[in-house]
Amino acid sequence: MTDSSGSSRSTTRRSVLAAAVAVAAGGAVAATAAASDPGASGSAASGSGASGRPAARPRAKAPSRSVDNRFWSSYADWSAGTHNGTRAVDAARPGIEIGTPAGTVNYADPHTGRTATWEYAVWTSPEHALSVPATEAIASWNARTPSGTWLQIQLRAQYSDGKRSPWYVMGRWTSGDDREGDTGTIRRTSVDGQKDGKTSVWTDTLAVDDPSKSLRVVSYQLRLTLYRKPGGTATPRVWRLGAMGSAVPDRFTVPASEPGLAKELKVPRYSQNTHIGQYPEYDNGGEAWCSPTSSQMILEFWGRRPTADQLAWVNPDFADPQVCHAARFTYDYQYEGCGNWPFNAAYAATYDDMQAVVTRLGSLTDLEKLIEAGIPAITSQSFLEKELTGAGYGTAGHLMTVIGFTKDGDVIANDPASDDNEAVRRVYKRREWENIWLRTKRYNADGKVVSGTGGVCYLYFPQDISAAQRRALAAVGVE
Repeated sequence: MTDSSGSSRSTTRRSVLAAAVAVAAGGAVAATAAASDPGASGSAASGSGASGRPAARPRAKAPSRSVDNRFWSSYADWSAGTHNGTRAVDAARPGIEIGTPAGTVNYADPHTGRTATWEYAVWTSPEHALSVPATEAIASWNARTPSGTWLQIQLRAQYSDGKRSPWYVMGRWTSGDDREGDTGTIRRTSVDGQKDGKTSVWTDTLAVDDPSKSLRVVSYQLRLTLYRKPGGTATPRVWRLGAMGSAVPDRFTVPASEPGLAKELKVPRYSQNTHIGQYPEYDNGGEAWCSPTSSQMILEFWGRRPTADQLAWVNPDFADPQVCHAARFTYDYQYEGCGNWPFNAAYAATYDDMQAVVTRLGSLTDLEKLIEAGIPAITSQSFLEKELTGAGYGTAGHLMTVIGFTKDGDVIANDPASDDNEAVRRVYKRREWENIWLRTKRYNADGKVVSGTGGVCYLYFPQDISAAQRRALAAVGVE
């Protein structure tokens, strides 16, 4: 979460990367590092930098509908598109996996120094026309990757000028890691340096470079490549894949919503600060673990948590070892942090029958619909200490879990930036909280204009939920 200067370590790193790439000469697309882009006729663009956006990036006014979600998850979805070695699986939870591999390819892992040969298979989605011309897109996925397997997600944008982006890498992901001797596993990673003079990828977010101009993303395709060790039978299985396109209007303040719900969900409370100094190889320990700590709270609300065997690696002297576990298995080795938005969603979906997406919401009214249906949410916000009464800190980026609303409409949040678990439950003033979450521009401690997250939200929920919960998710654009 926060460092001693009152800014998020992980988001500070994003801001530095974003600024560095923004001032670099643009236009040329970097070639992928030894990677394997078997679905392309040539080499793909190299990947990303930060899920924050460049500071003070101007935006044009967006239409009233600002978010478009499209997720492939049904057997019909997986049967569509283009298959090259993949097969759709018609099961209680339909998915896609390797059928007959399309071939082999070498991948040089930049974080281990090892080069290995992998069998691969590729599925390419149909073109999805966005209901709102977008300035940003964020992919998310739900999958299982047995030992010796991994996957890559790419996105190609169609622009409003009729041209296309390269195939951008939105993530190379596996649920495991090689920390305990499994040298057949790659390390989860975003990919830095992807750009084409029109858009850039910032760790997990594809963004139009200059939204004040007319260029927009009007449609996109996703490409999923599944990998396994040659000659093996294991395969990744993907159940949900999609992206959120958005055109959030640029603003320092957002319209106030009227309170409409008084309800609180009983969500477990975990402090990230009790883990400060633990496992510093994962972004310096607990002080930067707001995202995995929030993810763990929501997972346990739904009754999911790691097994004793899965937690056996954690020092037994550490309390709440599942938070350490979440940090380890959301860690992005390129970004060097645990705050990659889709990596957190993918981690949540490794638990039995869980689904998870990254999206944006438009108001606290949207959050009230979810809370009323019994669905807590993880939100991303940034603020100065004086902008959020009772927080006691300022941050360049922080994740909290919204668990309810008071009778006056104020926000009840499990804020992991607390001294201990008991102190995690906080009540924040509705107007202050709504503004710091939904705005896209703000002033930092130096008085400079920087960007806000514009309503970014993680939603985690089981496959089998009530009709009311399905209606609440549909009301915020998630199906």
